[in-house]
Amino acid sequence: MKAVVLAGGYATRLWPVTRHRPKMLLPVGETTVIDTILSQLEADDRIDDVFVSTNERFAEDFRDHVAETGFEKPQLSVEDTTDEDEKFGVVGALAQLVEREGIADEDLLVIAGDNLISFDVADFLDFFEEQSTPTLAAYDVGSREKAKSYGLVELDGDRVVDFQEKPDDPPSTLVSIACYAFPAESVRFGEYLADGNNPDEPGWFIQWLVEHSEVHAFTFDGAWFDIGTPESYLEAVEWALDGDSIVAQSATVEDTEIGENVHIMADATVHSADLDRSLVFPGATVADSTVRDSIIDSEATVHDLDLSGALIGSHSRISNGE
Repeated sequence: MKAVVLAGGYATRLWPVTRHRPKMLLPVGETTVIDTILSQLEADDRIDDVFVSTNERFAEDFRDHVAETGFEKPQLSVEDTTDEDEKFGVVGALAQLVEREGIADEDLLVIAGDNLISFDVADFLDFFEEQSTPTLAAYDVGSREKAKSYGLVELDGDRVVDFQEKPDDPPSTLVSIACYAFPAESVRFGEYLADGNNPDEPGWFIQWLVEHSEVHAFTFDGAWFDIGTPESYLEAVEWALDGDSIVAQSATVEDTEIGENVHIMADATVHSADLDRSLVFPGATVADSTVRDSIIDSEATVHDLDLSGALIGSHSRISNGE
């Protein structure tokens, strides 16, 4: 079985933190978003190749990261785009990848690289093997307002009987989370696109597939985070740290109150500060400040401020009165 990890987005809602780095490489506790997925794929003997689908702008970042981690299965598959306006859409990019890598006759696992999930991918693949049909992972987001942003799943037992991508008035809160497994005969992206269908979100392909074949859903409890906004990123970090905080050995921290779910990274400097539920990236400086629910990017300097819900870009210098 082949696996595709979707990592081609530009994460504009997380700018400036993701303006020059892929959000899949953002730290979550002691690891990164994408490594939680890659480590499971590396350990599963059913997966023999992992294609990290990304764009030209971030290809070198992923190439360096994979080399540093020592994973053996991942390899880059790069789409010819450098900007959000040039993207082919997820389904369009998948169709190109399948053709480019020559894997049209293979069973295929597709998972979003910005998914932080509490279930084991191995359990999902066990379920897929039992059903022998296209399979999606489904989660109850608990809010009809949230459900409007995803693909809504209606089930009869484990079988998907209806799928609506981003409905205006969702009748339930069970949604698809961008984790799919397809038997080789269901890898029909080219056929789907040839019919003039939407090339963007994979949910449109699933909606089409439900009308053409039997589809099953693997439902799970626990946690799921779609890391696309500063708040969802902080929620994912909060879940991973579970009240603890991390201070890198090379960081300098003096006269500082560190609350829950704080991550101070390598070579950062923090003094005379009060931090809670925040991230201070490598080389950043926070002094004489209170920082809550905020992200201070690398090499930024924050002085004499009271910040809440702030997103400070790298190399910024901000102080009271400036």
